Amino acid sequence: MSAWGIIFSEFLGTAALILFGAGVVANVLLPRTNADGDTASWVLITLGWGFAVFIGASIADASGGHINPAVTLGSALSGGTPWSEVPWYVIGQFLGAFVGAVLAWLVHKLQFDANEDNAGTLNIFSTNPPIRRHVWNTVTEIIATFALVLFLLVAPYGDSPAIYAAAAALVMGIGQSLGGPTGYAINPARDLGPRIAYAVLPIRGKGRPEWGYAWVPVVGPLIGAALAALVAAGAPVAAP
Repeated sequence: MSAWGIIFSEFLGTAALILFGAGVVANVLLPRTNADGDTASWVLITLGWGFAVFIGASIADASGGHINPAVTLGSALSGGTPWSEVPWYVIGQFLGAFVGAVLAWLVHKLQFDANEDNAGTLNIFSTNPPIRRHVWNTVTEIIATFALVLFLLVAPYGDSPAIYAAAAALVMGIGQSLGGPTGYAINPARDLGPRIAYAVLPIRGKGRPEWGYAWVPVVGPLIGAALAALVAAGAPVAAP
């Protein structure tokens, strides 16, 4: 596949991921939407992100449906993705994440405008832990991303599209079991691209993009992916 083909495929898939993922959080957190006041908000958010993964990965199927630099890194370390192609994946993923965040804002612009207090709306776009301890937050992201990438590397699905449905279910499980402490970025593009979008979008009364924390959801997932590739190298893999 050409460099532009990889960039475009990953761009579209990651944009869809963020559009649907940030969209479900906006639906829950912003006032005056049909989902406003949902008492099962965390379940709705984790389900929404799971569907977002399935949609985004399916759209990016032509390039392998990575939509996540951590997945690309794990694949490259395992010999599945040529290192020469890694920059094209990452470019497409970060551009897609930024555009997906802008699209989610456009969909909910009236709700942002009607919101009396947008100080906490960074949570719609990026992760923001309730208890900020950078080292422990990084450990959480490492463990959660390790679980995701290890599964993708050893799951007996081969190139079957069923892997996208399985990955979506796993992301739902990660969110519901491991997501509370940090908001489970498990994807550097998913966090940093929308964080940059939040910093530049004209949202009245918005809070800070919290750049001091921004490295955690980038470094943690990358370490988790590298560890997963190391473990996967010695793990038995079932035939697809």
